[in-house]
Amino acid sequence: MNKYGRQAQEAWKAASPTQYSQILNPEEFFTNLGEQAQEQVDELQIKLAGPDPKGEGYLEKVGRLNAARNQAEEIVRYELLSPPETEDEEDEYVNPSIQEYLDSMREVDKLREQLY
Repeated sequence: MNKYGRQAQEAWKAASPTQYSQILNPEEFFTNLGEQAQEQVDELQIKLAGPDPKGEGYLEKVGRLNAARNQAEEIVRYELLSPPETEDEEDEYVNPSIQEYLDSMREVDKLREQLY
């Protein structure tokens, strides 16, 4: 299990113990969730970082890439890894996705290509 899976598992245990207890195989569930999160972070980081600006120095690039990674992790952590917000047994947990955000980023990329 990667770091994202462990983070999600700990968050679920603390915030939604009832929901957590209903997961049949927590190890498999959070391993898969962590892998999904890793893929989304990697894809989103590239989109957020954008192309290298002309004249960008090494330290600026490292800063830009680190900021993009941190922002991608924050988005994915909120959207994908957060436990259900309620312990109400009647509520059905829906695992949100950042697919809409990624789709909008693709549209932005298409517009940039048309402009340049």
